[in-house]
Amino acid sequence: MVEQLNHDNNTFKERSFPVTIICDHVTSASNIGSIFRLADAFGVEKIIFIGVEPVFSRRVEKTARATHKFIPYEYIENEEEYIAHLKEENYTIIALEITNNSKAIENLKIPLQNKTALLIGNENYGVSEKLLSIADHVHHIEMFGKNSSMNLAQATAISLYEITNRYRMVFIWAFYLILLN
Repeated sequence: MVEQLNHDNNTFKERSFPVTIICDHVTSASNIGSIFRLADAFGVEKIIFIGVEPVFSRRVEKTARATHKFIPYEYIENEEEYIAHLKEENYTIIALEITNNSKAIENLKIPLQNKTALLIGNENYGVSEKLLSIADHVHHIEMFGKNSSMNLAQATAISLYEITNRYRMVFIWAFYLILLN
């Protein structure tokens, strides 16, 4: 018999990865709440909001399912200064956007000795040109239908899966190498 597991009896190991989500003018309450849940699900270190300070409405709280109470976050007014700070701290900044020279997210290659910042943009306008120009990499999610975009939270989930999977594979290989020695 198949038994559905819950928070108390699943076999997942709690982990965190050196990943920060940067929200560039993200305003949708349901997206903000979903981003908090995704940050928890994928072991993200923190969330940074730039351009628009998040309002914790009933909708955000309902969608976040209490993750907004323990996932670290902050609001930053000066986005360029903050990005410069991340670069000084050796973060690899990945913008999630479809551009004329963006690469598919499944081809993501990041230096895993660095921390990663995933830059996601406004629901209608995407990542600003100013921030795109200072990102280390610009990646998109390949889509096969007629539409050229998807919901921000869904795109963030796919991207976080790809990013954290790269870190996870490094941990698996390191463990494997330890076992061989």
